Amino acid sequence: MKITVLGFGIAKDIFGSSEIHLEVNEGLNVSDLRSVLEEGYPQLNKLKSYMLAIDEEYAEDSQIINSGNEIAVIPPVSGG
Repeated sequence: MKITVLGFGIAKDIFGSSEIHLEVNEGLNVSDLRSVLEEGYPQLNKLKSYMLAIDEEYAEDSQIINSGNEIAVIPPVSGG
């Protein structure tokens, strides 16, 4: 299935675009997607942590991704 992943902050810089399109297997979960992203974009490994959101909600690693889901990479947030 084809998915679109949105990148924000440093993730956008790593992707070189505000969104990327990937072809992935049906039944892919968030943990699997994280592996796919880190293989294709190794600089993601340099982030201390980042979250994945599906349909504007933070996603658990076991959550299954469906065609049509809005997926976003949320980088670590710092502030003061």
